[in-house]
Amino acid sequence: MNMIRRNPSALPSLFEEFFKPDWFGGMEGMNTNVPAVNILEKETGFELELAAPGLKKEDFNIEVDKNVLTISNEQQAERSDEDKDRKYSRREFYFSSFRRSFNLPETVNSDAIKAAYNDGILRIEIPKKEEALPKPKRMIQIG
Repeated sequence: MNMIRRNPSALPSLFEEFFKPDWFGGMEGMNTNVPAVNILEKETGFELELAAPGLKKEDFNIEVDKNVLTISNEQQAERSDEDKDRKYSRREFYFSSFRRSFNLPETVNSDAIKAAYNDGILRIEIPKKEEALPKPKRMIQIG
């Protein structure tokens, strides 16, 4: 009698392959990454840098509501007309979304916030209010 050993990792079942999670605990084909953010405080305001390569500036939603700055994005792969006659045994859709919110201090001028997207980095300039800017040194006369 011959003993044949089956290596379970060599031929995963369709069921196992379909429900196998990725490294981040989500399903494969699902992007659950949240972009990294750098925040720099300068004398005149704050600069926020959000790393989001592969997107276009139209892909971002940036809003301010009640001193909360929210940056969001949602994408999904489009299904083309040529796919409707195909019968898939497996197809991985691509969905990607993120949402980052930041509480703005009372010292910022939320009406003057500017944003630009270049080389995969979304940069948001958040200026401080005039009264929050550092005052120049002045001499006081003794009377």
